[in-house]
Amino acid sequence: MIKKFLFLAAFAAFFMACGQTPADTTTETGQPQSFGDAITADDAITFAEMMTKMNGVDSMPVKVIGKVDAVCQAKGCWMNIKDDMAGEMMVKFKDYGFFMPKDIAGREVIMDGYAYREVTPVEELRHYAEDEGKSKEEIEAITEPKAELKFMAHGVLLMPENKQ
Repeated sequence: MIKKFLFLAAFAAFFMACGQTPADTTTETGQPQSFGDAITADDAITFAEMMTKMNGVDSMPVKVIGKVDAVCQAKGCWMNIKDDMAGEMMVKFKDYGFFMPKDIAGREVIMDGYAYREVTPVEELRHYAEDEGKSKEEIEAITEPKAELKFMAHGVLLMPENKQ
């Protein structure tokens, strides 16, 4: 009963967080932009290295470098990190204390936090699909929960765009 209550409370907080206004972001300065707790790039490992370290492990604290694949288009309250070889990972932000800009797909980030494995329920997967702007048909096609790797970030550095 208590587990069910805690799950429902966390789920409700998640949905309310998507309705909040995203943090103000400043113009690109050539320096990394910081979100959440102040962190440095020191000792960060690549997403592929993290995936290797996660073999046989359910969770671990880690500072990881990754490329943003998608961001919540409602408010920036989550993002996906993806690597063609290593896979993908859903990233949320500790206590919904900060959000990311919605236009950073393709950008590199450094995140400090906690990687963990979790099964995501159908309702939550559909909510993410809606946030991503997927069609009604794509959303309704989601009918099974998904075991996936997730990350709870307490701080993120958004690296400057490579303007070549």
